[in-house]
Amino acid sequence: MKLKTKELTTCALFAALIAIGAFIKVDIPLPMYTMHFTFQWFFVLMAGFLLGSKLATVSVIVYLCIGLAGVPVFAAGGGPTYIFRPGFGFLLGFVLAAFVIGTITETIGKHHKGVYLFASVAGLVSYYAIGAVYFYCMNNFYTATPVSWGVVIVQYCLITIAPDFILCVLATAFSIKLRPVFLGLTNECNMDRKVV
Repeated sequence: MKLKTKELTTCALFAALIAIGAFIKVDIPLPMYTMHFTFQWFFVLMAGFLLGSKLATVSVIVYLCIGLAGVPVFAAGGGPTYIFRPGFGFLLGFVLAAFVIGTITETIGKHHKGVYLFASVAGLVSYYAIGAVYFYCMNNFYTATPVSWGVVIVQYCLITIAPDFILCVLATAFSIKLRPVFLGLTNECNMDRKVV
């Protein structure tokens, strides 16, 4: 896949924004521990809406590669051993979610809140599905700390899905306003290439 300079720059920008989102944390106090959720998801949503499936997916993959290379851009650090953390599946879920959101947005093509919200919910389901399966498998088959599907769904999905849905709504609102600007930049870039 060959990317143009402007596309590479945009992917790098969104990879950086997702990394910044990892450090914008909101704590949810629970009886046994405090659950954290970050704004990474917000920027993954924005990437999907504004960049489309290809560039949004590349942005998230670049972010993951930077973190796995050892740069502490994940919520709890970085490095190749991060893949052995049960929660890493939620980061992998970002890749599929970005692709799903971008694909739906491009395919339907209507610049409408309902379409964007539908795309964000489809992405949210993808993100949580990958994260939950990875979390379950890592705990039960790798770390030997068995956990039931009920615990995974209740403690690691249902508790944070409401805040993540709020981020879906916020990203939808922002993207409705910003998408024409991004499309304008893309069209400008295409026109420049034709002139040259």
